[in-house]
Amino acid sequence: MKLIRFGAFENEKPGIINSEGKHLDVSAFGEDFNEIFFATNGIERLSEWLKTNKAPEISKSERLGSCVARPSKIICIGLNYAKHAAESGMDVPKEPVVFFKATTALCGPNDNVIIPRNSVKTDWEVELAVVIGKKASYISEESAMDYVAGYCLHNDYSEREFQLERGGQWVKGKSNDTFAPLGPFMATKDEITDPHNLDLWLELNGKKIQDSNTNDLIFNIPQVISYLSNFMTLLPGDVISTGTPAGVGLGFKPPMYLKAGDVVKLGIEGLGEQQQTAEAWS
Repeated sequence: MKLIRFGAFENEKPGIINSEGKHLDVSAFGEDFNEIFFATNGIERLSEWLKTNKAPEISKSERLGSCVARPSKIICIGLNYAKHAAESGMDVPKEPVVFFKATTALCGPNDNVIIPRNSVKTDWEVELAVVIGKKASYISEESAMDYVAGYCLHNDYSEREFQLERGGQWVKGKSNDTFAPLGPFMATKDEITDPHNLDLWLELNGKKIQDSNTNDLIFNIPQVISYLSNFMTLLPGDVISTGTPAGVGLGFKPPMYLKAGDVVKLGIEGLGEQQQTAEAWS
């Protein structure tokens, strides 16, 4: 199943993309794709509901929002591709590098990205995101995949000056509004045969500058989920973003950052595509 949310920002309704590629409105099901939905076997219940209820088709021109409702947390893994660590001038980590992204950064997959006020170093990062399906605490790597609800595409936008030059934690450079476009859809776990063998890419103004595969992850999905569960409880609907490959603006010589009018397009095999146009804050 592919879960979507559509409509005006912060007033999105739940929907699905069916096997024929049609966008269907499932708001009559009565639940958003949030913590309660995932915690109560919502995917299975929605699947059963669809067998006996008609979901009206909606236009594909409808705006898509974040494919999951605002979660309790967005957890990101830094430097999780060896070549990206190298281009950032940092050592390959011995343990996962963990940081948070404010949930207010969530937006739709094709919304404009707003370059923050006083920003001169806004950067892009195509990433595979994992959505947690049930409460996880102190779980093993062997059981970790049982806690996955599905996967989606995430662009982990970053303001590098705020992140790296202003002291404190990375979260400052990761949390501006529009810095977490998620979607276009969340594919349930059964839709993706092998999340560790997915091509992912990103283009800037039509030129491909990130081009890799999730088989290059330093810490794989079970390792990341198990590791995080030792430090915090993961709740249903939580989003874990697994890191970006080489090709970010910070890694160019000289570095290259977004300007108003730039167009960013990205995708992951089996998880669709996004496109954002950069807009200056006003």
